Amino acid sequence: MHCFVFLFIFGCVNKALCLQSSCGVEQELATTQGAAGCGWNLKRPAATVEHRTVSVDPDAKYSTLANEEMPTVQGEEKKLQTRSDCLMVSSGYGILLYGEGPQRPVHVDSFYMDIQEVTNRQFQNFVNATGYVTEAEKFGDSFVFEGILSETVKNQITQAVAAAPWWLPVKGASWRHPEGPDSNITDRLNHPVIHVSWMDAVAYCSWASKRLPTEAEWEYACRGGLRDRLYPWGNKLNPKGQHYANLWQGDFPSHNSGEDGYIKTSPVMSFPSNGFGLYDMVGNAWEWTSDWWAVHHTTDQQHNPKGPPSGTDKVKKGGSYMCHKSYCYRYRCAARSQNTPDSSASNLGFRCASQDQR
Repeated sequence: MHCFVFLFIFGCVNKALCLQSSCGVEQELATTQGAAGCGWNLKRPAATVEHRTVSVDPDAKYSTLANEEMPTVQGEEKKLQTRSDCLMVSSGYGILLYGEGPQRPVHVDSFYMDIQEVTNRQFQNFVNATGYVTEAEKFGDSFVFEGILSETVKNQITQAVAAAPWWLPVKGASWRHPEGPDSNITDRLNHPVIHVSWMDAVAYCSWASKRLPTEAEWEYACRGGLRDRLYPWGNKLNPKGQHYANLWQGDFPSHNSGEDGYIKTSPVMSFPSNGFGLYDMVGNAWEWTSDWWAVHHTTDQQHNPKGPPSGTDKVKKGGSYMCHKSYCYRYRCAARSQNTPDSSASNLGFRCASQDQR
């Protein structure tokens, strides 16, 4: 039995979606420096599994500009209704190069949103019921952050991503074995499932009679009813010294002090929820959306936008436990990144949405 919870959010036709608004930036964000980090665009090349090579699209411009930091599913449901209008992006801090602008009005209809990322336990139930095999398992490897690998696994690796050497292709890494063959999820069943491609996420959501959220829905849910704020909880990263998300503390990529209690994924719902009762909307694991990636947007008002009709990459949102202000300032509701649909990594997961109650 799944322990699954949904949030019903009203986004009525006469109410505008708060999408990608980034006003009121903290003073610490004034400088921009660094290189790409947790949002690095890892891609699988179009090659056979046996003879594939490591490939990645350069993404350094982002951090230079951005630098900071089912069947039988049951559960509670919450109903919230929007009360104010607002605009998409950034009258303050936004990365236009990556499509965080221009500011524009958007409307969304009512929808349900999972209050947590899909967990290992939930994904395991799906696999047990269907026999599904993920793309990482088919390819035989997946990307893992070097800092969480055992020395045994690291000594067996001969390739790396040149521009981001902390990303290593690990044979045998998958949702069952997050850091390779010598790891498992026995004590992580309530952590977000990772090493899942966009296609894997779609398969799970379909099995659960749901779908991936659009980028617009995801960002509306992230904001939790707030307007013109950086994070799901406001503009201060750590209000009153409290951590509100699983992010990187210390020096990326060499030292994670774990001040928030974690150095890799954390159990879902470990940090405070936003105003809609949603957990881990930023940090912990990146989350796939249904939209194809694009960086040019109309300023016209949109109703239930779903992104371009086709593309090569899918949009992911929210950042991960690897995000740090000096390398990956993508734990803002407005921030966005992309990967090819068959990509998987040790910081990439998802949550589901639906138009009707499930």
